[in-house]
Order: sequence, then C-alpha cells, then structure tokens
Amino acid sequence: MTQTQTVPESYSPHPPSDPSPVYPRDEPPTAGTTFEIAPGVHWLRMPLPFPTLDHINLWMLEDGDGFVLVDTGFADDATRALWSRIFDGKFGGRRASRLVCTHYHSDHASLAGWLTGRFGCELWMSQGEFYAAHSVHGEVASHEPKHMYDMYLANGLDRAMADTLLELRNNYRRNVVGFPPSFHRMLDGDDLRIGGRKWEVVSGYGHSPEHSALYCDELRVMIGGDMVLPRITTNVSVQATEPNGNPLKLFIRSLDRHGAFPAGTLVLPAHGLPFRGLHGRIAFLQAHHQERLAELITACTAPKSAADILPVLFRRGLDAHTTGIAMGEAMAHLHYLNEEGRLDRATGNDGIIRFKAGAAAAA
Repeated sequence: MTQTQTVPESYSPHPPSDPSPVYPRDEPPTAGTTFEIAPGVHWLRMPLPFPTLDHINLWMLEDGDGFVLVDTGFADDATRALWSRIFDGKFGGRRASRLVCTHYHSDHASLAGWLTGRFGCELWMSQGEFYAAHSVHGEVASHEPKHMYDMYLANGLDRAMADTLLELRNNYRRNVVGFPPSFHRMLDGDDLRIGGRKWEVVSGYGHSPEHSALYCDELRVMIGGDMVLPRITTNVSVQATEPNGNPLKLFIRSLDRHGAFPAGTLVLPAHGLPFRGLHGRIAFLQAHHQERLAELITACTAPKSAADILPVLFRRGLDAHTTGIAMGEAMAHLHYLNEEGRLDRATGNDGIIRFKAGAAAAA
C-alpha cells in the first residue's frame, strides 16, 4: 500500500503552468523506436498501465560496442515486446554492459531481473534503493500493507476508504518478479565512465530513499529520473516505515543539489518531454511547495488531520488509487510545517493526529 505499490510515481494536486521549460523536441519517439536526443544518448518511451500516468521515458547510452540501459519500464508483456523490438532492430547484435536504475519504483526497476538476465549484465543503483526494492517486495520493515492501513487511520482517513486501500494489497510484490539479488553500489558524486564520457551520480531524497540522477558535463545533459519533471510535481510522501518522517524537507534540499548544474543543461526526465530551463523549473517547484504550505497554515486555524486537508491540496476528485498517494503528500506537508514550529501536533482521544497553526505560523 505504499505509493509505489498502488499508484503512479508522480501526481500533481494542481497541474503547474510553469512557462520556463523549453522543449527541443515536441514529440516522443514512437513505441518500439529510439531517438538520439544527445550524442550517444538514445531516448525511448514505454507505456504505463496507470490512469493518471501513461508513459515513462527510458534511456540507452552508447558504450563502445554495447550500451548502458537507464531504467526498465513496467514489467508487462507489452513493455517486454517493445524492448525486444529495439534489441532485435537498431541495436541488434549489441549487448548491455550494465543496467542503471535511478530508483526502485516499479516503472523504473520492475524489469531489472529480466534485462540483466537477458544480457548477463550487472545492476547498478544506490544501496538505499536496492534494499528498498527487496524490503517492499518481501513486505518487511513496515512494508506489510497493514502498517500503512494503521497509519492512514491514525491520520484521519475514514475506515471504509482505508479498507478499500487494504484490499489493493501489495502490487509491487505482484509486478516485480526476479529482482536481482546483487548489485553494484552507486554513491553521490561517483563518476561512471560510459562511452568515454564521465557521468556523475547525483543523489536525491524525499521521493524515494536514495534516488540517483546522472549528469554529464561534456554533454550538459542530466538524466533526471523523477526528481525534476517538466509538467507535474514529483510525489513526496510519508511512508509507514518512517511515519514521523519529513520527506518534503529532504526533497527541497535535493532540489538545491540538482540546481547546482549549468542553466543550459538538457534535462531528460522520466515523464514528460526533455527540456531546458532547469533553474527556472526548480525555482517554480520551490515556490509551488511554499504556496501549498501557506495554504495549509490558513486551513489549520482549527485542528485538522491529513485526511481533513486533502481538499486543500487536491482540488480534483480522488479515487481509491490516488487517495493513498494524496494522504502521503498531505502528511509530508504537515510534518514539514510541524518540524518548523509553524503547526502544532496533537493526538486526540479518538487516536487521530491533528495539526493546528501555532504562534510561529504568523512569523
């Protein structure tokens, strides 16, 4: 029942209208084909079976006689067939030297076992993401759906909706089959040599445990994963493994790290179109979250639970799939304000956690 188990990776409560991204290409490559978006960097797009997010961008980096794969797509027959078409066509006779996964979420990593098995190559990812994949799949360390169920109830979600979410169970466990048992660890600042070029690992936090983007200064290209998206905001949710965590603080700090790269960087996002305008987009995302935080302070003049403030953050209707992610997002924003001292937190006699604007809110 975590965000990665039941709903798409990214969901925007208010679709941004940020004008800053500039798109060098208006259309993605068609299914089963690739497009060279930068020297030696090939872009492909795969479908996703989610109602609010229908695609993911994947990347192939030329590496001598072979190539490096970045992210996998969703583990279904349609995606496997499209990969096979690419491997048997334009890249026929060439092999993958390694698979890099930006993070463990199912659209990015659920075919890791299939791809590494096909080529006999190694999985490269951060340690936090590797162990998250195994613990979510194995339902250990509070990844069992009941722990998320209890957290939702404690944060005000009505029992009928919580029961519905519990019935969804662990989709990650169903969708991820044969995840590799070993990996090559990537750390922030590491240099990966691919095709004679240096790609720097750029760690990010808040969306997932230890997300890895890749930046090549020679090309001025960043493979951004889910950290900086051009049209939607990245999901930042509290999880049952860290029920009092502050992932939004981690995410905002990570945006500063990603914004340290040149303004003209071509960002290759997991969703949407490749774009330029990294600094403007990050500034917009920072402001977007601050606007949502200000709205929550106003809404919490009386004690409110995370469930109570869902209509403030999410002005569109929520179904069962998106309610889980919305609860995680609401909690993330409330925890951020509580840690700053701008909202007070208390648990009522009914066992529900509520937040109220404190004296520091006016400061």
